[in-house]
Amino acid sequence: MKVLLVSLYHPELVRGGAQTVAYELFQGLRERPDVEPVLLASIDQSSPALYKSGARITGFDGRPDEYLLLTQEYDYVWEKSGSVLLAEAYAEFLLLIKPDVVHFHHFLTIGIDFLTLTRRVLPEVKIVFTAHEFLTICPANGHMVRRTDASLCSRASAVRCHQCLPDRAPEHYFMREMWMKRHLEAVDIFTTPSRFMIGQFENWGLERSKFVHVTNGLLPRGVQPPAASAGGRRNRFGFFAQLVDAKGLHVLLQAVTLLRASGFNDFIVEINGDNIQFATPARRREIEDFLAAEEALPLAARNVIFNGSYHHDQLRGRMARVDWVVVPSVWWEIFCLVISEAWSFGRPVIASNVGGPAERITDGVDGLLFEMGDARALAETIRRACTEKGLWDSLAAGITPPASRAEMVAGFLEVYEGVNVSAAAA
Repeated sequence: MKVLLVSLYHPELVRGGAQTVAYELFQGLRERPDVEPVLLASIDQSSPALYKSGARITGFDGRPDEYLLLTQEYDYVWEKSGSVLLAEAYAEFLLLIKPDVVHFHHFLTIGIDFLTLTRRVLPEVKIVFTAHEFLTICPANGHMVRRTDASLCSRASAVRCHQCLPDRAPEHYFMREMWMKRHLEAVDIFTTPSRFMIGQFENWGLERSKFVHVTNGLLPRGVQPPAASAGGRRNRFGFFAQLVDAKGLHVLLQAVTLLRASGFNDFIVEINGDNIQFATPARRREIEDFLAAEEALPLAARNVIFNGSYHHDQLRGRMARVDWVVVPSVWWEIFCLVISEAWSFGRPVIASNVGGPAERITDGVDGLLFEMGDARALAETIRRACTEKGLWDSLAAGITPPASRAEMVAGFLEVYEGVNVSAAAA
């Protein structure tokens, strides 16, 4: 079986959950003697040196079966490619590869219309689409967060979308929904990494019977419990994510400010991540101003350490520096791969109480949940984590190892082969 995986970005160029999962799946499929995977990952102008004159699709770093789609003229309003030459190159690529399955892990920077294009070029191919967020439903970055009051959005409509993005009339969002659903008709099977997502898509009008839950998986890692701080304290916290609004770093920094204002300073927060250029200007200023002020403090007075970006092979070292991993996301947070990464290293997670984290974490058993977006609630949870004796040991003992890469591969192979699809969708 030949499988073409189409991904948003290559994880070695731009880190992110969707592209990391796609690449893990690609590597896992390569270990199977009965599967021939090919990866096509998009790039944009953030990697200008990788663009070649006249090229539309190129190889990547001399690696076999790894290719880059050189995105051009992308229309972020309609989520489509404006380049006829790019579409022609993709069609030629499909005919050259001749896959049995085309598995889309995203369409951003690629184009929702590439689903229909794939069906037109290869009428018999099986098309699988994994939803890593709600971009088909929500034009506000797929986060389903109301821009009017930052509350979570439970349903989309022409008027509600217009309220969040008032620069376009309600009729535009009505047409956008029709446009999205028209291209999604080309999909044979949808998969989601979290079960709660299926209900959201069903409420939007898609057929529940076409959805299958397939969890994300990682290579197993040897658990190495961190040594406690002096006095047995578990007071070191880590943030591992992109520095964008939805990931909620600002909530964590506000919690730090509240703790210090109350006189509590016996903790360290380590920030690991990058891509702050994708944050809104206001959030970017807030984060950069906080970090600059922290950097100006004497070393012994700092509670926050900014470690910057990291590669996959650096994760073990970064995790070794912390006792807890904090996920303060302010959107639905579909799956949150960092939870799996934290659990694979034996670290309990403190997370917002919505979406994927709420589905995966059992409060008080293998982690702690706090009210989403509530900096005071997070501050109190951090204080509790630092001061409640035996809490860390109890939660660490309650962690169930996350799904392995082999389990994820097996789940997707069932989808590709059409095995037990109706049962998995129930």
